[in-house]
Amino acid sequence: METWLEWARGPAFRVSIVIMFLGLARVFALNTISIAILVRRAKKNQRKVSYGSIAVATLKWMFPFKKTFERRALFSITSLVFHVAIIVTPVFLGAHILLWERGLGFVWPAVSNAVADVLTVIGIVAGLAIFIQRLGARSSRAISRLQDYLWPLLITTVFASGFLAMHPTLNPLSYQAAMLVHVISGDLILVLIPFSKLSHIALFPATQIVSDLGWYLRPGADRNVALTLGKENEPI
Repeated sequence: METWLEWARGPAFRVSIVIMFLGLARVFALNTISIAILVRRAKKNQRKVSYGSIAVATLKWMFPFKKTFERRALFSITSLVFHVAIIVTPVFLGAHILLWERGLGFVWPAVSNAVADVLTVIGIVAGLAIFIQRLGARSSRAISRLQDYLWPLLITTVFASGFLAMHPTLNPLSYQAAMLVHVISGDLILVLIPFSKLSHIALFPATQIVSDLGWYLRPGADRNVALTLGKENEPI
């Protein structure tokens, strides 16, 4: 098992990093090309692109606090703390930074183990809560795909296995077994990020710009879409 663990920490991790960065670069390039095409078509159709409005709309989509908290406050709070935990813990845990150093060759400041423990527990509880809320709410089930259920469970598995490995008195498995589950599931997440909704971590602003620019393709298209959706009285 030690051999498998070294493989997961070494070659598998490095390959996962390469796939993640190349995959995100590909999606970013496609988004950039789409933006260029949409801007050119907007100018061809003599539509003036309001970049200021697009920037404001993008920020609203990135930080939809008002609308989201008004409609689904509990889910929004759970999602917020979950995102904080899954971003801060993997990037700033000391043991992870050493692993990143092996793959990338440089390091950065780390959070304390106590803070990491708190964030890990928060990540586990919030991940399970998101899964239950998504499964239990009819409105969430209507728009959820399979990955919307699997991602919270996969991320919770990474957090739980890492926590058990670092706390032997709570771990029903051996250290090597818990770490093997932790590292392999972490590698799997890195590989899947560019090919799933998690790509929005780095690419959401560009994705939203593409969506907003789509309203400028043809004169009158924005009004026709608004009429179809019954939102003709809302600002475009």
